[in-house]
Amino acid sequence: MHKRIINSPISNEKTYVYSDLPYYFFKYFLENKYNKSLDVILKNTLLKKIGANNTTYKPVDFFKKQRIVPSEIDLYFRQDTLRGYVHDMGAAMQGGIGGHAGIFSNSNDVAKIMQMFIQDGNYGDQIFFSKSTIDYFNKCYYCEKGNRRGLGFDKPQIDDSSPTCGCVPMSSFGHSGFTGTYAWADPENQIVYIFLSNRTYPSMENNKLSNNNIRTEIQRVIYNSLK
Repeated sequence: MHKRIINSPISNEKTYVYSDLPYYFFKYFLENKYNKSLDVILKNTLLKKIGANNTTYKPVDFFKKQRIVPSEIDLYFRQDTLRGYVHDMGAAMQGGIGGHAGIFSNSNDVAKIMQMFIQDGNYGDQIFFSKSTIDYFNKCYYCEKGNRRGLGFDKPQIDDSSPTCGCVPMSSFGHSGFTGTYAWADPENQIVYIFLSNRTYPSMENNKLSNNNIRTEIQRVIYNSLK
């Protein structure tokens, strides 16, 4: 996959394209730097230290299936019901451990991670990232060109296209996931909002979650309660 990405043509058009491809290389870089697999690196350097004990790649190897919601009845690639194994096809081809996909968690653990981010990389009196690193990945570099996203996080709306309710500060950040997840952090109001679902079950053609704006409407209720 790395070779195909490297050899793919580069467009001369200066337009924004949503892509996971750089994260394929982040995995490769980290594993070569630490000489360990990405799941071990993540668990030893972050997850264990913040008590995120329900967060892992390939949870089917560590938890009973009854604790894991199914992701999809996959009739087009793996011919199986996906449960406890990554939904993303690219990460599946990397053994379920991708730099861009594959992590399973619960709302409490995700909240800990997002809380660490709004505390400038600090959690439980331990520093995991410098403030400058958090700021670097949280900055909107091309807002004037209509691209709201930061390097590591999505950012609030700058036009009609929005990942939020339209009522959050511009300093907030987060991610809206394909399988039905949502994590948004607001350092200005000290709010962390987590919504987890298995939207793609039984089929990823199920778009009720986004069509009805369920995640962002819940967010709106939260912010209306602050008034």
